[in-house]
Amino acid sequence: MSLDAVLSRIDADLPQATDRLLDLLRIPSISTDPAYKADCDRAADWLVEDLKGLGFDASKRPTPGHPMVVGHVDGAGPHLLFYGHYDVQPVDPLNLWNRDPFDPQVEDTPAGRVIRGRGSSDDKGQLMTFLEACRAWKAEHGTLPCRITVFLEGEEESGSPSLIPFMQENADELRADVALICDTGLFESKTPAIVTMLRGLLGEELTIHGPNKDLHSGMYGGVARNPIRVLSRIIAGLHDETGRITLPGFYDGVPELSDEMRAQWQGLAFDHARFLGDVGLSLPAGEQDRTPLEMIWSRPTCEVNGIWGGYTGDGFKTVLPAQAHAKISFRLVGQQDPFAIREAFRAYVQAALPADCTVDFKGHGNSPAGQMSIAHPAFEASRAALTDEWGVAAAYVGCGGSIPIAGYFKTYLDMDAMLIGFGKDDDQIHSPNEKYDLESFHKGIRSWARVLERLTR
Repeated sequence: MSLDAVLSRIDADLPQATDRLLDLLRIPSISTDPAYKADCDRAADWLVEDLKGLGFDASKRPTPGHPMVVGHVDGAGPHLLFYGHYDVQPVDPLNLWNRDPFDPQVEDTPAGRVIRGRGSSDDKGQLMTFLEACRAWKAEHGTLPCRITVFLEGEEESGSPSLIPFMQENADELRADVALICDTGLFESKTPAIVTMLRGLLGEELTIHGPNKDLHSGMYGGVARNPIRVLSRIIAGLHDETGRITLPGFYDGVPELSDEMRAQWQGLAFDHARFLGDVGLSLPAGEQDRTPLEMIWSRPTCEVNGIWGGYTGDGFKTVLPAQAHAKISFRLVGQQDPFAIREAFRAYVQAALPADCTVDFKGHGNSPAGQMSIAHPAFEASRAALTDEWGVAAAYVGCGGSIPIAGYFKTYLDMDAMLIGFGKDDDQIHSPNEKYDLESFHKGIRSWARVLERLTR
């Protein structure tokens, strides 16, 4: 099958493809706000009709929340599953938008043309790159190149409460040779990338209790136990002087980078000074024997996200507080067990408590890390396809954040997942004035066409 003809079709049809994306962006499918439930349904209906136009047997599937969209097309060769989400974040604060977030437009900017509107990058623009690649392929060849399942979610921005039950109930229908996810970006906005490492997340909140009420610091200071001092000492002890985390067994299951992956990351020439300088910092503060990229992508963390206690209002109030509180998160990698780390953390806190103090814990979710095996031949084929399109060697990269869907595919469907996306660092996802570069949209469509061709040779 001729790839050149498909790429030429994509180039010629870019205005129409952009118009279709703008139509989808006009639907305010905010999943977290019940006021937009009908709009989420409307977005699902729009996608079902679009998939049907591409030859998919597509339908809207009800869930206790917003519907899923599932479409199938038969074909020879591998079975690919494509995942994206059609729901978007709320638009608040509305006054910081330069235009109506659901009146999208193509705008000229000093850096090039962009598609401006809520969902343009996260994730409607990204998911439409795949559908438009399928459209161009079918227009040229009459059929799609292989068996494809499209699986689109409507609750990703609100915690995906219906996702796991739906995947479990429909596992046989959804299971494929490999999953494709388009919800990531280019490395430093210029290098095509396949994410192969995703950090997991564990959240813990603790409250240290001391006296049965706030105390006058002049009457009780020095003799009464101060919960803030206790909490401060506990937090300080979580790291040693080199930046390593001190919890017993914390590094169990943390893998070392392969020589191949380390060489790829070094070749990216990550400018950590600029990365930190953009937020007013200058020196890496984590494990001193690790590179900044390693610390962001492949090393676990323990960070204090909030700490409070006592009087924090205007002026001054000399009290010893009855309680002190903190929220602490752990980013996890490799095979780290979030439940084992939770137990280790709580045991550490309990052991550090002095007499007259007690502690309460509140868990805030837990998810293991995701690590994709690049041994699957689809990974190297896709990396070559991305390199051909962008003219820059594509890289396997990590992701400091968490994208649970990749792990869910492995856990519930026993499938590897490739995360390929075309967003840029300045797309302002989840923020006012979200945008998606027209180049990202255009080359994203071409990239998927190349990936499809490579995977079906």
